[in-house]
Amino acid sequence: MIHVKSDEEIEIMREPCRIVKETLEFVGKHIKAGMSTKEVDTLVHNYIVSCGATPSSLGYYGFPGSACVSVNEVVVHGIPDENVIIKDGDIVSVDITAEKNGYNGDACRTFCIGNVSEEKRQLVRVTEECFFKAIENLRTGTPLYDIGYEVQRHAEAHGYGVVRSFVGHGIGKEMHEDPSVPNFGRKGTGVRLKKNTVICIEPMIAMGGFRVKTLVDGWTSVTADGSPAAHYENTVVIKDDGVEILTL
Repeated sequence: MIHVKSDEEIEIMREPCRIVKETLEFVGKHIKAGMSTKEVDTLVHNYIVSCGATPSSLGYYGFPGSACVSVNEVVVHGIPDENVIIKDGDIVSVDITAEKNGYNGDACRTFCIGNVSEEKRQLVRVTEECFFKAIENLRTGTPLYDIGYEVQRHAEAHGYGVVRSFVGHGIGKEMHEDPSVPNFGRKGTGVRLKKNTVICIEPMIAMGGFRVKTLVDGWTSVTADGSPAAHYENTVVIKDDGVEILTL
C-alpha cells in the first residue's frame, strides 16, 4: 500500500535527505584513484554519523557497508572492500541512505575518476538525463509507469540497456516502501500518483544489454555482458505542479 506523506512528515524527511545530498557532495570532493571502495564507505559512514544520522544500509538484511560502492560493470550493491582499488578511468556509483528522526533519505551518484573515456562519460551523462526526463511532466495524477517510459525512451535512444531487475521505490519510515518504480514501462499505465507521495527515481543504465547477474556474495550485481553501468538517484515529492527534489 502506498503511504502518502503528510506535510509534517515531508518536513521531517528534509533533514535526512539534506544529509544524503551533503554526504555525496563530500564524497565527490574526496574520491580518487588509489582509494579502496572500503575507504569510500568509511567517508560515507563518518560523514553521516557526524550529522547525527544513521547509515540505513549498514546491516540491512546483513549488508556489511554504510554505502553501496559499485565500480564499472557493477550495477548496484557493490560491497565495500579494502581489496577493491579504484583506478584512473573507472566510473564509481555511490548509493547511500541515511535515517534521522525516524525517516530516510536516499540518493546515488556515479563519479568519473580521472581520465575516463568519452564513452563512459556519455553513459554517466545520459543516466542523469534519464532522471530529469522522468520528472519533466511528473506531478499529481501522473500514471506511475510514465516515469519508466521516459527513462527507457531516453536510454534506448542512445543504444543503452535499461536494467529491469532493480527498480526505484517509495521511501519514508522504511528505506523501501511501495510503490515500486521501474525504469521501463508503458505510458499512461499504472496507479495515478497522489500529492505528497515520496519516491526514489533511480535510473540504472548499462552501456550494453540490460541483463544482470548476482555474484556469489549474494549482493554484488553486475552486467551479464561485462559492460559498464551507471546509476543516478534522488528522493522526490510529488506535487500538484511538478516535483520537489529533496536530495538535490
